[in-house]
Amino acid sequence: MNLASLLTRSAISRKSDPAIRIGADLWADYGAFGDRVARLAAGLRHMLGLNAGDRVAIAMKNCPEFLEIMFAAWHAGLSIAPMNAKLHPREFAYILENSGARVCFVTDDLETAITDAATGVAVICTGSQSYDDLFTDTAAPVANVAPDDLAWLFYTSGTTGRPKGAMLTHRNLMAMTLSYFADVDSVVAGDCIIHAAPMSHGSGLYILPHIAKGACNVIPGSGGFNPEEIFAMLPDNPGATFFFAPTMVTRLINAPGMADADTSNLKTIVYGGGPMYAEDSLRAMEALGPKLVQIYGQGESPMTITCLSRADHMNRDHPRYMDRLASVGAAHSVVEVKTIDEHDRDVAPGEIGEIIVRGDAVMAGYWRNDAASAETLRGGWLHTGDMGAFDEDGFLTLKDRSKDVIISGGTNIYPREVEEVLMRHENVLEASVVGRPHEDWGEEIVAFVVVRPGAKLRESELDALCLDNIARFKRPREYRFVDELPKNNYGKILKTELRALLD
Repeated sequence: MNLASLLTRSAISRKSDPAIRIGADLWADYGAFGDRVARLAAGLRHMLGLNAGDRVAIAMKNCPEFLEIMFAAWHAGLSIAPMNAKLHPREFAYILENSGARVCFVTDDLETAITDAATGVAVICTGSQSYDDLFTDTAAPVANVAPDDLAWLFYTSGTTGRPKGAMLTHRNLMAMTLSYFADVDSVVAGDCIIHAAPMSHGSGLYILPHIAKGACNVIPGSGGFNPEEIFAMLPDNPGATFFFAPTMVTRLINAPGMADADTSNLKTIVYGGGPMYAEDSLRAMEALGPKLVQIYGQGESPMTITCLSRADHMNRDHPRYMDRLASVGAAHSVVEVKTIDEHDRDVAPGEIGEIIVRGDAVMAGYWRNDAASAETLRGGWLHTGDMGAFDEDGFLTLKDRSKDVIISGGTNIYPREVEEVLMRHENVLEASVVGRPHEDWGEEIVAFVVVRPGAKLRESELDALCLDNIARFKRPREYRFVDELPKNNYGKILKTELRALLD
């Protein structure tokens, strides 16, 4: 099934329902949205001369045109390669060259950067006459595609080298969409998703289940994340869902306007892309109520490895409630998940191993990188590089990326365990732990800590907290107080940059 059919169905059954809004202003109902997509699809094939399977790059801030280009490309039998709007021009240039994109659509704020980066790629700015001219008078039929045809070329963040293009097929994204309804949340017509996080990443992937159910996609006027703007938007947007990085959740609940905000229309915050510490989850539920769902996924298995449901968040009577709250939940319905040792042997519940995944949501491989595909997908399983342990009930707790494990005195220390303890202090806003070379022990632990605004904190308090909760050898040997932690464009903490500060 072509993913574009999700829209064509809603364009018929929900013709007059709002499909896209900018703030409070209607941009298109489903009838108009479906018509524009079909006419743009014809323009892509017949005016730009694109052929089945060609890649369409997207370098845009959050805006309505992102949705119509995405669906028009699929409608025409093409694939998309969205790029985060905050990338460096060299990163844009690499992705454009590596993907072999024939055209790149941009918003006006990125036109110069992309034009300078593009070689042999047509650059078309939304809102221009060149863009408007692509909408033909005749609508194109939905192209026939195979389930395993490429739909979305999802470039990894590239924090450990050149980004790789994870090939996500129509089958992969349809499995993700169905898994959303089975494992994450229900959606009905009249609901909405507010895209305050980049649509080139998780928020954009969640366009699909909301289009499938005829819900509205709402784009903040700013195009991004601003707590005050979100508070102002909520009263006009019933059934509102967000996809947030954990750092965005903490920023929202710590914002000055939180105490007076009307969040009754907030239905769900799905968070993922990094660890949400148990103490932060408790604070968020206290502020927002029963509205949190956690997903754990990777670009290679988009949004679909495990899920900690709303019910799991609220099941305070469970004897291991805090352990579950610190977990990432149980496997999604569309994948199998297990943990293995360094010899690819299964490990028992309670033991730490590498997390591996297989199922219809797992990527087809890496674009133009057979060696990386073979290594990552060996044995038919996606080897995530993440370390974790299942409990006897099938709940998975992440430990760390295998490269982030600290080995001190021959013993593995998992930074997240230490970070969870540090986050229990009421004056700690954020914390991240890395290893530093040590002549005798191999590595020692250094903690970077962000203190809550207006609060005071002494190293001795953190030392005492650690000694009360974890083994002495896991205690940080140094605490560095910083104003903020370095993060990438999706809100993930960059431990590589923290390690560089230790040199």
